[in-house]
Amino acid sequence: MPVSRRRFINNTAKLMAGTAVLSPLLVHGKFNSPNEVIRVALIGCRNMGWGDLQNAIRQPGVECIALCDVDDNILNNRAAEINRETGKTPRTYKDFRQLLENKDIDAVIIGTPDHWHCLPFVYACEAGKDVYVEKPLANSIAECDAMVKAARKYNRVVQVGQQQRSGPHWINAMNLIKSGKLGQLRKVDIWANFNYGTGAPKVPDSNPPAGVDFNFWLGPAPQRSFNSARFHGSWRMFWDYGGGLLTDWGVHLLDIALWARDINVMPRAVMATGGNFAFPDRDHETFDTMNVIYQHNDYLVNWSHTAGTQNGPYGRSYGLAFIGNDATMVIDRNGWELMPEWDEQAKKPKTAPIDKQSGGESHELHMKNFLECIKSRKDPACTIENGSLVAKHAHAGNIALRTQSRLVWDAGANNFVHNNAANNLIKPKYRQPWIFPQV
Repeated sequence: MPVSRRRFINNTAKLMAGTAVLSPLLVHGKFNSPNEVIRVALIGCRNMGWGDLQNAIRQPGVECIALCDVDDNILNNRAAEINRETGKTPRTYKDFRQLLENKDIDAVIIGTPDHWHCLPFVYACEAGKDVYVEKPLANSIAECDAMVKAARKYNRVVQVGQQQRSGPHWINAMNLIKSGKLGQLRKVDIWANFNYGTGAPKVPDSNPPAGVDFNFWLGPAPQRSFNSARFHGSWRMFWDYGGGLLTDWGVHLLDIALWARDINVMPRAVMATGGNFAFPDRDHETFDTMNVIYQHNDYLVNWSHTAGTQNGPYGRSYGLAFIGNDATMVIDRNGWELMPEWDEQAKKPKTAPIDKQSGGESHELHMKNFLECIKSRKDPACTIENGSLVAKHAHAGNIALRTQSRLVWDAGANNFVHNNAANNLIKPKYRQPWIFPQV
């Protein structure tokens, strides 16, 4: 089926022409009835997208009516699972464009590899669907910008899968920091050490598995032979498809660092050191060892990862340490603790101690928030702008090391000042016949 962005523009014109062709779910931009069923579809069924869909259909009044994946084995197995769980069989597609032509779909979940976030997202917005899109928002800075424009142009409800924005212990921690409990907050240290960051073992190229449309899987990425080390489960360690640990765990944790100070702009400067120093028997392009410094006006955000290890500061393989003048807060998904500084003159802690606070996962809460916002037409917990900003921070860190540069961002020009090498990595070159979306 040829690429046809024009078809989606034409469909959108029809959607805007009158409510007769709109989903019956929406009338005048609002949910028609609290008893209406929200009909969802999933694009990319293997991993996080499947988990997101499971969280969606657990909620009352939600039905999965369509699935899309380029791998027949995954697609058919997931359809059978939905049938066992719900008694209904969703329609299946291998081409997301055909799925988006289904006017019965109210919202889509995008759980594809990162390089396949942008086009389905933009087309979904044009087709009048609300979108839950996994993080990072996109695989490049320019794609993030295009997605923000599409969401706002077509007035869609968009939730980015940075689920910690819906987590109670994260919200409580942010409120505590903003109350001044830590004193002046000048710096946050972030780390994420995981074995999977080294990639899969090196293997020879081979034929794609039966039932896999590998050319479609590549999509707008450059033509390349099939290799299982660059496919399911390990694609994230190659620049054409992902950005390694920094755009995976980094997006989750950088989000918290920016949230603590309500930062909504790119950093003044980005500096990075590191490289691929170990594991020559593993297949990866993204960095196994890396430090990044993001400089905001009076606030430093320090990122660090050491792939192939699973230990870290404060006995945590990942986390954040918010370092204030009066106390340090250490937090991860399991909870947080406060470590007050000592006041030598007063001979007591500078701030009253607080018992350790427990945490937990917040994926289902995040999905519930998205579904509620489909009804209310309000912005959800993680807006498209926030998802874009955090993803762009992560990409900037990778670009700084890839170009061995100290990067300075020019917000007006939307590029890195006097750095052609870095600017060449802002926007990907799409492989024909795919075309970068013009929103």
